[in-house]
Amino acid sequence: MAITKNLFGRTVFFICLTAMFFLVGVKPVRAQSADTGGVTFTSIPTAADSIATQKKAHQATVAKAATTVAAPVTEKPKTLWQIFIEGFLGGFAAVIMPCIYPLLPLTVSFFTKKAGSRARGIGQSLLYGLSIIVIYVALGVMISAVFGSDALNALATNGIFNIFFFLLLVVFGISFLGAFEITLPSSLGNKLDANADKGGMAGIFFMAATLVVVSFSCTGPIIGTLLVEAASKGDRLAPAVGMLGFSSALALPFTAFALFPSALKSLPKSGGWLNTVKVVLGFLEIAFALKFLSNVDLAYHWNWFDREIFLSIWIALGILLGMYLLGKLKFSHDSDVPHVSIPRFFFSVVVFAFVIYMVPGLWGAPLKSISAFLPPMATQDFDLSQLPAGGSAETGPTKQSILVKKYEANYTRIKTRGLDAWYDYDQALQVSKELHKPIMIDFTGFNCVNCRKMEANVWSDPRVFNRLKNDYVLLQLVVDDKTALEPSAQFTSTYSGKRITTLGGKWSDLEASRFNANSQPLYVLMDSDGNILTGKDGKPIPPSPADYDVDSYLKFLDSGIAAYQSAQQGKK
Repeated sequence: MAITKNLFGRTVFFICLTAMFFLVGVKPVRAQSADTGGVTFTSIPTAADSIATQKKAHQATVAKAATTVAAPVTEKPKTLWQIFIEGFLGGFAAVIMPCIYPLLPLTVSFFTKKAGSRARGIGQSLLYGLSIIVIYVALGVMISAVFGSDALNALATNGIFNIFFFLLLVVFGISFLGAFEITLPSSLGNKLDANADKGGMAGIFFMAATLVVVSFSCTGPIIGTLLVEAASKGDRLAPAVGMLGFSSALALPFTAFALFPSALKSLPKSGGWLNTVKVVLGFLEIAFALKFLSNVDLAYHWNWFDREIFLSIWIALGILLGMYLLGKLKFSHDSDVPHVSIPRFFFSVVVFAFVIYMVPGLWGAPLKSISAFLPPMATQDFDLSQLPAGGSAETGPTKQSILVKKYEANYTRIKTRGLDAWYDYDQALQVSKELHKPIMIDFTGFNCVNCRKMEANVWSDPRVFNRLKNDYVLLQLVVDDKTALEPSAQFTSTYSGKRITTLGGKWSDLEASRFNANSQPLYVLMDSDGNILTGKDGKPIPPSPADYDVDSYLKFLDSGIAAYQSAQQGKK
């Protein structure tokens, strides 16, 4: 019986830990704000357009916005159901944390004994669980009310926010490793505990509030991560829905064991495995914190956090985590591991296999399964990989009158190797006319996870690569570039009414005003005059969001090529 309980506990630990890995690791597509002018960390001089050119370009954009059918936003970065499920998984992960798990039998036993009858005990447990839900949902509602959906969404590309969240995750990770405990003021817990002794419905509510306060050191990092991910959705209800999912999963065991108190006997005993959960989550928090540091490095052109540095840190963390799971690395508060359990063994195998998978990335391997989290391939200093299969090497300068590309120096770290991209709208129109090729606008971003995934997994396909290289003028407009526009180039948006002061803000305003979209990536097919290409059905070809089906994306590109060729023949 003891062996069964032990195996059950380890199995629950392994499943919940794996679920938490995906919860923390999977990053959604973030809707970018139409105004990305955050705090400028570094002022970078850029060759600016002349005043006359700026006015002309802006007037042309406004005119086209009035005559072009707005493309609907065809992809929502995240649904409320997805946010609820992520919160629900996070709540289950919190249940097996050392701050909460030992309280399960104590709390349920307290209700069943104090109530005097089974029916009353069940009722009090239900009220206890409902109180937990109310407290956490109120937290989500309060965050939305204070900041508002627009402000929450804008945080996703703000430099100060990314640096703050990087430091926050590192601090939480170090706390999980056992360096210190992050707790709310003890006076708050004492006051709530005193009110809990009053009894009645109010007492039960304060008991739930006491649980929230005393367990903050364990639940804080999970809640913080969840709230930030929910906030980046841009929906006012998102934080509240995330907290609803989290609190529902957290309250469920207390209610379930009150209904079936005999099931408490099947729970594995508290022990060192609970601390193992915290330590593993600490490693994961530190590893994923690096993504936020990379975001700032790219957006503000610091150019020091390269892909191989990112991978080297992940590899080191993976080796240390594997050693910890095998009992070869021990922290001060860890108990001795006399032998390696089966779940520990298999999980360490997964960790070491992942480390081995990452090693070739130090020499330029694409690592497609994690490419969305890594800095772009162009940041790799030492790259032994070749061009995508089917792609050809550069054959010399293209015959065109424009020899100097505007803003090209800003984007050397996100260039797709082998593709000749442009970064200015007016220049792309001119090149399109000279080369007689359609334009594909790629509204992208330094911090865009799905943009990197598209480039690594879809653009690398030989057929897609050759279409983009040979049949299109590729125009990449980076909406979160914080490079300041010169004063003469700044303007007030006729769409949002906001002052546009950054290069990224200029392109973000173009995407919002012209195409009624604010999410990235967004791919738009246009002719040499800046008009959306028209398909065989006589309707504008709708812009495409991220599409990981290569065949579907090829049809999208081919429809643009056919439409452009048909229009050119009609002009002859």
